[in-house]
Amino acid sequence: MKRNFVLAAGLLAIGCSTAFAEVVRTEANNGNLVMEDVPPIPQSIVADLNRYQNTRSAGFRGWDKDGQGIFISTRFGDVSQVHYVGQPGGARTQLTFFDEPIGGLSRQPEGSKMVFTMDAGGSEFSQIFLLDPTGLEDAVMLTDGESRNGAVVWDRGGDWIAYQSTRRNGASNDIWMMDVNNPETAGVVLESPDGTWWGGVDFSPDNQQLLVVNYVGNMDSRVHLLNLESREYRMLAGDPENGGSNLPVGFDHEGKGFLYVTDRFGEFQQLAWQSLEEGAEPELITKDIPWHVEGGDMSEDGKRAAFTVNENGFSRLYLLDPVSREYRAVDGLPTGIVSSLEFSPDGTKLGMTLNTPQTPSDSFTLEMGEGSLDYGELTRWTYSEVGRLDTDSFAVPELISYPTFDSGKGGPDSIPAWVYKPEGEGPHPVIIAIHGGPEAQARPSFSSTYAMWVQKLGAAVIRPNVRGSDGYGKHYLSLDNGFKREDSVKDIGALLDWIEKQPDLDQERVAVFGGSYGGYMVLASAVHYSDRLKAAVDIVGISSFVTFLENTQSYRRDLRRVEYGDERDPEMRKHLEAISPLNHVEKIDVPMFVVQGQNDPRVPVTEPEQIVKALRESGQPVWYMNALNEGHGYRKKENRDIYTQATALFFKEHLVGEGSEYFRKQGVRVAQLL
Repeated sequence: MKRNFVLAAGLLAIGCSTAFAEVVRTEANNGNLVMEDVPPIPQSIVADLNRYQNTRSAGFRGWDKDGQGIFISTRFGDVSQVHYVGQPGGARTQLTFFDEPIGGLSRQPEGSKMVFTMDAGGSEFSQIFLLDPTGLEDAVMLTDGESRNGAVVWDRGGDWIAYQSTRRNGASNDIWMMDVNNPETAGVVLESPDGTWWGGVDFSPDNQQLLVVNYVGNMDSRVHLLNLESREYRMLAGDPENGGSNLPVGFDHEGKGFLYVTDRFGEFQQLAWQSLEEGAEPELITKDIPWHVEGGDMSEDGKRAAFTVNENGFSRLYLLDPVSREYRAVDGLPTGIVSSLEFSPDGTKLGMTLNTPQTPSDSFTLEMGEGSLDYGELTRWTYSEVGRLDTDSFAVPELISYPTFDSGKGGPDSIPAWVYKPEGEGPHPVIIAIHGGPEAQARPSFSSTYAMWVQKLGAAVIRPNVRGSDGYGKHYLSLDNGFKREDSVKDIGALLDWIEKQPDLDQERVAVFGGSYGGYMVLASAVHYSDRLKAAVDIVGISSFVTFLENTQSYRRDLRRVEYGDERDPEMRKHLEAISPLNHVEKIDVPMFVVQGQNDPRVPVTEPEQIVKALRESGQPVWYMNALNEGHGYRKKENRDIYTQATALFFKEHLVGEGSEYFRKQGVRVAQLL
C-alpha cells in the first residue's frame, strides 16, 4: 500500500543528536509547536478527525444594558472571543478580535461598558481591559501589563472596580480598586497578610463595604467584610483553626447580610445566610438538599436568587427567595450541567450555559414570573456547530462504582466513575481519563474527543473520580491529602481490577490519560502498573512534587503546599521525594506521550523536561510536544488540532493495535502507517 502522510502547515523536521539517543524534532504553526519523536500524522487521521475538531460551544457571558440581548464566548477563528446575540437564534456579532482567548467578563451596572481579562500565551498573568461594545473604539488595557490580575467586581454605581492583583510585590494576591475612567487611581485596599488569595465578591448597596473571600486551600476559605473607608476588615465566616469551605454569593437587598455556600453544617456544601451583626449565627437554608451546592447568582436588586446543586455529577437548578429563604427546583431543563448563572438587569430573566453529553455548551434564558419562585419558558439562544456530526449517536456515559483497596476498612465505600462504551460486544480497549485538580470532578459533559475515541478507536473511556475529587463531601475530598497522596493512585489499581472482571472490556489493552494533577496520576500509574498498561499520555503533569513546588509561580506556591504538603519540612520533603514518579523512572515500562505548554505558570515546563530526559536515558520510548505560545493546556485551535491528531495516532499505535475496527475499515496495518 502507498505510504501517504500529511505534514501540518509549516512542519519542519530537524535531526538532533543527544548523548543517549537520536531525537527527531519537528516544528509546526510557525515554529510555535515543537515536537520530539512524534511521527508525521497520516492524512487518513487528519481527514477522519476533522469534524470532531470543528465542534464549537457558545457559553453565556452576560446581559446587555437593557436585558434584551446577551454576550457569549465562542470561537470562529483560532481562539474564543466575545460575541453579541440580539435575539434567540440570532446572528453572532464579534466584539473582540485578539490572538488570545478572552477570560472573565463583567458588564458595567447601569451602563453599557464591560471589563474583561486576557493573558498572553497562556501565562495566566491576565490584564484587565475596558470595552464599550456599543462603540467602534478598541478595548483599552487598564492594568500595568506585568502583574497578574483578575476576580473583577463592579461597584454599584458602575464607576469603580475591585480586583485581585499581584502588582504590589509580584507574589501577594492583594485587592485593588480603580476608577475605570482613570486607571491612575488604582491602589491597594487590602494587602494579603499571609500570601494567600484574597478577592472581592460584592459591594454593599451603599458602596461602603466590600464582601471578600480569602481562599487558603480547597478545604479552607473564609468570608470577610472590608470597610472601604477605614480599610479595616473582619471575618464573618470561617474557622482558621479547623478550616472549612465558605464561599460568598452576595449581599441581600438591604445590605444587612449575605448569602454564602458553606460546609460548616455537614459533609456537603450548603447554602446559608449570615447577618452582619456581631455574634450572629448563620441560618442554614438548604438543609433538605443532601448534595453539593455549587454556587449561584443574585439579581441586582437582591430580591431574587438562583443556585445549582451537583447531584452525583448532574446539575439541578433552584430559585430562591432571599427574604423568606424559600426555594424551589426548576423542572424541565435538559439533563446535564448548568453554569454561568446571571439575572438580567431588571431581574425578569435568568441567563445560563447548558451542556449535556450529546450537546455542547449553549446559551439559554429562563423567564421569571411575578413571584421570586415563579418561572416560565426556557429559551435557547444559540445553536452551536457540531461539525455535522450526529451527536445523538454519541455515547451517554453510565455512572458506575467500584470497590477499592480499603473499602470496608475505613476507606470510601466505592469509587464513582463515568463509563463511555462503543457499540458492539467487545472486548474493547480502554482509555482511563483522569481529571486534574485534584479537587475537581469528572462530570457527564459533552466531549467530541471522547466521542472520537469511542467511535473511531472503538475504545471505552472511563473517567474515575478517585478520592480527593470534589462533589462527594469534605471527607472524600480530604482522603488524598499530604501523606495519603498515593492512596488515590491505588484507586486506579482498583479500577484495573474492575476492568479485568468486565467481559466487554479488554484488560490487555488499557491506557491512562490525564492533565495537570491527572498528569501526575498518569506518571504514578505507569510507575506502579506498567505491567497492566499499554500506553500513557501525560499532559502538563507533575513529575516531582519537590521541584514542582519550588518552581511553580510564587503567587500560588502556598496554595499548593496546603494541598500537597510543604517541601520545606524535612519529613514531608522525604515523603514527596519518595512518591515522585521522576525518582522511579526505572519502574516505568510503557510508551509515553508527554504534552506541555512553555509558559505554564502552574506546572512549569521543567516538569515534563526532566521526566522526558529521564525516560529517554532509561531507554523508554517517549513522544514529546511543547507549545511555545501556550500555558496550562492548549487553548489555540491550531495547536489543539495537532495534539488531538497525535494523541489518536499514539493510541492507534500503542493501544488499539492492527486488529482494530478502525484499521480494518481503512484496510491498512499499523506497520504500514509508521
